[in-house]
Amino acid sequence: MSTNHDFIGKVAFVTGAAGGIGRATAIAFAQAGAYVALVDIDQAGCEKSAKAVQDAGGRALPLRCDLTVESEVENALAQTVNTFGGLDFAFNNAGKYQNVAAAADISDQEWRRIIDINVTGTFLCMRSQIPLMQKRGGGAIVNTSSGAGIMGIKGAAAYSAAKHAVIGLTRSAALDYAETGVRINAVCPGIVHTSMAVEVSGGTAEGLARMAAEEPIGRLGRPEEIASAVLWLCSSTAGFTIGHALVVDGGHTIGAITSQGDKLARAISAAVIK
Repeated sequence: MSTNHDFIGKVAFVTGAAGGIGRATAIAFAQAGAYVALVDIDQAGCEKSAKAVQDAGGRALPLRCDLTVESEVENALAQTVNTFGGLDFAFNNAGKYQNVAAAADISDQEWRRIIDINVTGTFLCMRSQIPLMQKRGGGAIVNTSSGAGIMGIKGAAAYSAAKHAVIGLTRSAALDYAETGVRINAVCPGIVHTSMAVEVSGGTAEGLARMAAEEPIGRLGRPEEIASAVLWLCSSTAGFTIGHALVVDGGHTIGAITSQGDKLARAISAAVIK
C-alpha cells in the first residue's frame, strides 16, 4: 500500500500486530519510512508480521507482550526505545470480541476478559507511551474503538461497553495532553475482513456474506483501509485533530442510525394518523 506520508526515521509501536488491521498498519508505517515495533501475545503471528514489514523494506521488532500486564507493557516499550531510539507513534489496536450473549448472561470472567484486553490494555499502553513521546517533543496515539463504540450491538454488551470506554478514555486523555504536542485520537472500524470477522461469522462464506450485507457499501472493509486512516491521524496533516473518533465503516453505523430513525418516524406518523 502506498502513502504520501513521510515518517522516515520515526518510530511506531503497533499492538495487535499479529494479523489483520495491526499487521496492515505496521506494513503501512514501514512503507512510509518508520521503524516498527510489532506487539502481540501471539509470538508466531508477530514473527510473520515482522517478516511482512521487512519484505516491504522496513525495520521490524517483534515483541510478545500480554498488554494487560503492566510490567510486560513497560518492557516492550523499553525494548522499542532501546532498539530504535524513541517513540513517535502508537497504534493501540489489540482487542478481543466477546462470546455472544445477552447482558444478564455474561459471566464475570467474560466481562473482565473483555474489559481487561480492550480497555485496561489500552490504558496501560497510553500511560507508558505518553511520557516517551513527550521526551521527543510530541507524538500521536491512535486507539482502536469500533462501530460498537458509538452504538449498541445486540449480544455484545461487554464488547460495546469496552469500545465506548476506549472513546471516553481517548477524548479525556486528548484534552490532558493536547498542549504538550501529544495528539490522541481513535479509529472506529466497521466490519473488516479479519480473523475476528471470520470467527464471529461462524467461519463460513455464508456467514461472511451476511456480514457484508450489513454494510451499505456492500462489502467488508479491508485492513489496509483502516491502516490508511490510522496513518492520516498520525500525520502532520491531521495536526488539528484532537480527541476524535474517526468512523471508517462503509456507512454501517449511520445506516443503522438512519434505519432506526426511519422506524421511529413511521411509528410517530402512524400514531398521528390514528
